[in-house]
Amino acid sequence: MNVAVTEVTGQRQAPRLRSIIGGAAGNVIEWFDFLAYSIFAIYFSKAFFPGSDMTVQLLNAAAIAAVGYVVRPLGSLLIGMLADRLGRRFALSLAVAMMSLGSFIIAVTPTYATIGIWAPIILILARLLQGFSMGGEAGTSATYLSEMAPVGHRGFFVGFVQVTVVLGQLVALGVLLLLQFVFLTPEQLDAWGWRIPFVVGGLLSIFAIYLRIGIDETDAFKRTAAKKRRVPAFALMVQYRRQILLSVGMSVGGTVAFYTFTVYLQKYMINTSGFSRETATLITTIALVLYMFLQPLFGLLSDRIGRRPVMMIFGLGGTLLTVPIMLALGSTHDPLTAFALNFTGLLILSGFSSIHWLVKSELFPAEIRALGVGLPFAIISSIMGGTTEFLALRLKEAGHETWFFYYVSGCAAISLISYILMPETRIASTFDEAGASEP
Repeated sequence: MNVAVTEVTGQRQAPRLRSIIGGAAGNVIEWFDFLAYSIFAIYFSKAFFPGSDMTVQLLNAAAIAAVGYVVRPLGSLLIGMLADRLGRRFALSLAVAMMSLGSFIIAVTPTYATIGIWAPIILILARLLQGFSMGGEAGTSATYLSEMAPVGHRGFFVGFVQVTVVLGQLVALGVLLLLQFVFLTPEQLDAWGWRIPFVVGGLLSIFAIYLRIGIDETDAFKRTAAKKRRVPAFALMVQYRRQILLSVGMSVGGTVAFYTFTVYLQKYMINTSGFSRETATLITTIALVLYMFLQPLFGLLSDRIGRRPVMMIFGLGGTLLTVPIMLALGSTHDPLTAFALNFTGLLILSGFSSIHWLVKSELFPAEIRALGVGLPFAIISSIMGGTTEFLALRLKEAGHETWFFYYVSGCAAISLISYILMPETRIASTFDEAGASEP
């Protein structure tokens, strides 16, 4: 009897594991495409914005990067609604198809010297397409993996959501390192080599479409579809106001800190600390590799001690230590010290990044989960995440760089308040209420 139960359970778990892997692989590719823009901006910014001031060029490139975040709420709204009505699988396939198109457009766009003002205009349009895609991808993929994860181990499995984010960034950094140290000269990278990652990203996105067509739909969505349980989008703000406010509050600090410690630090070490582009990229890459492995471990910790204590690690650490870390990093010229400071920031950030998607998934019922998870975060990412680099560079240009450090710390303090007020979702979540936790 026990053998038979084990065999049946194994048969049910095998397709689930394949679907988790398929969904996660697609997320890696999505984040590679989306973050490659910021990572390669140090090379392509001069192709679209004439002039000799690196800070001004990076500022312009960061402004267009922020444009991609402006449309994320719209993508989250429309693709999230599709995910809750037509299924997670359909929405995920649509999102990655749009990302592929955006990457190909960037890859083939002529430079400012060739077509003038049309070059940055086309770049903006491509970034809007990528932003729309990522707006729908983020919440829907987190919802999908949360619903696929086995009960009692959701923290560990959903920790891999952030692994896919970092892995996408690491793949982009890996491509940059190969181009820098193996295949191309700096002159070739400046001239045309920066186009390579966008071609690669577009091709990988086509592969991601193939992967996602073959994944299973979640049981949670199947149950709501069978019962024809439909919640209109406007009900999100009416029936789930408290969950929305908690989701927004817990995301403010983590979003700003994420883009500070995983994206902006590369430019900060080049532009302020004085490291070469190659050294800054190498330091960032090694720190991110270690950070990636922390995510399921912090998720596992949340399965043992609860979600709130883990998020408090970021709330307290981000509030108290951001300013000292950034000041020390800006004044050091030692690569080992820079790495230690970079990794310390990422270690603190892990308290948020490892489980915030799961916590939000546990706040909303299945019939509105993709929209509830994705839309509030997309709005925060649009307002605060997408402007992080721009604000940092703008304050540096104005001679008030340290103001940015206090801004990041203040955002973490806002999230700390939310972590104090939030319920412990590990004990009672909408997954358990819906009966979605069976193996």
